[in-house]
Amino acid sequence: MAKTAKSQDAAPDVPQDLPETYEAALAELETLVGRMEGGELGLEDSLGAYRRGAVLVKYCQGLLEKVEQQVKVLEGETLKPLEATRDEF
Repeated sequence: MAKTAKSQDAAPDVPQDLPETYEAALAELETLVGRMEGGELGLEDSLGAYRRGAVLVKYCQGLLEKVEQQVKVLEGETLKPLEATRDEF
């Protein structure tokens, strides 16, 4: 049976292209949050910003997971919590 209804999950107003780096994605996300918190956006723009932010968060989480896996390989699965020295406090 063929689908005849439009998918409501698609967000044509939210670009799906991703930044090249984690830092660029984080900077864009911080800008979006600032605009939303500052009340600069109307309802539709806020919804678009929220959707774009969700895409960026998922992208950043994926990058962090990849890096964590690489660190585990380098450390031989023996990651240990960092111990704070007295000088740091």
